[in-house]
Amino acid sequence: MSNVAITKNENVTMTESARIEKQEAQPSLIDWGTIWKPLGLIVGIFLVFFWLPLGNNRFTGAVIESLALAKWYAREHVILCLVPAFFIAGAIACFVSQAAVMKYLGAGAKKVLAYGVASVSGSILAVCSCTVLPIFAGIWKRGAGLGPAIAFLYSGPAINVLAIVLTARVLGLAMGTARAVGAVIFSIVIGLIMHFLFIKEEEAKVQAALHMPEPEVERPLWQNVLYFATMVFILISATWGKPADPSGLWNAIYSAKWLMTGIFAAILGVLLIVWFKVKAYKVALAGATVLVLALLFPHEPLIAFSAGIIGLVWMITTTRGETENWFLSSWDFTRQIMPLLFAGVLVAGLLLGRPGSEGLISSRWVSSLVGGNSLGANLFASVAGAFMYFATLTEVPILQGLMGSGMGNGPALALLLAGPALSLPNMLVIRSVLGTKKTIAYIILVVIMSTISGMIFGHYFSTS
Repeated sequence: MSNVAITKNENVTMTESARIEKQEAQPSLIDWGTIWKPLGLIVGIFLVFFWLPLGNNRFTGAVIESLALAKWYAREHVILCLVPAFFIAGAIACFVSQAAVMKYLGAGAKKVLAYGVASVSGSILAVCSCTVLPIFAGIWKRGAGLGPAIAFLYSGPAINVLAIVLTARVLGLAMGTARAVGAVIFSIVIGLIMHFLFIKEEEAKVQAALHMPEPEVERPLWQNVLYFATMVFILISATWGKPADPSGLWNAIYSAKWLMTGIFAAILGVLLIVWFKVKAYKVALAGATVLVLALLFPHEPLIAFSAGIIGLVWMITTTRGETENWFLSSWDFTRQIMPLLFAGVLVAGLLLGRPGSEGLISSRWVSSLVGGNSLGANLFASVAGAFMYFATLTEVPILQGLMGSGMGNGPALALLLAGPALSLPNMLVIRSVLGTKKTIAYIILVVIMSTISGMIFGHYFSTS
């Protein structure tokens, strides 16, 4: 009996050993390659909240500034700037043929034509570095060459006629002229350099364009031009800023901005009826609602403007055909860009605060590092400007205050050339559209050229 028991125990032991060996030979069910990134993110977020310095006055103030900047951005820019820009971008994706974009802005287009169209197209939009992004993404996805697309991306916020005039009046004629000349040259030079840095991809685009069939034209070119011009004028008139001088042409336009916005909106309504088969009663109902709200709340134009946007969405989503595609394209851009923009605005507000306020980085540190005309001062001004968020025209009073605190002319111009065209929210979106390598190359080019321009300008126009 004892021998039998021993044999059974040995068999059980051998069976158990075989089972263990078989289990160890099986592949692990845990794939650390897919786990460590989200696990690291969770641990990182936990540690941030665990060590949150709520007792530190500067940190709590920076958090409040971050939220305040996001609130200001939502009130001042999303409805008036970004939403119209999303509709324009969606319309580009739907109604502008890829072949047409390739012809005028493609990698194989004549350089003079492509960069001329890109820079002029950007200069008519008085928009900030974020508002230009949906339109840039639209022309890029339709096949625009990298160089012309980058030229448009830079020129939109940088070659702003009103901002350049304000710069000349507040900061001096030399600064205004240098900003205008520098911005025009930058948009072309940076675009050309980006084209040659990624020449292989551009050549592949040219080869693809050769095999592209002739586009089927839904409507004549002049109709598309009028349709896009109407939406662009709605964007420009609705976002027209109040000038410092309470008289003159700019102020006259500002006084009539909402009247002009209403006129262009009415023209758009007529075009929707005639060319897009939207029912006339829908346009009439939406227009009447906007008019009533404008009369009831004359000092709150955002109410009427928001109602107009809601009415437009209702009209184009309840009309079958190409208007539905227009809405879906606009929604795709909104879904891709908006989360990144608000994340960037929150971080920018946390680090630098709103204009005239403090974030984690003290403005005294900035002003102390941008005096004189050294390489370090110009480089720091370029980098700081690239990460800061400037709404349209706000860079001028901010620079006026910094120059009053000792900022040199060279670093001031460097910040003017880098700041309006770049920002942290802007960078996040550009990366999602172009990828990491192209985004880094674009940022480096802007910073380097801004630094060099600042040093040259500071050498000939010193503050002393």
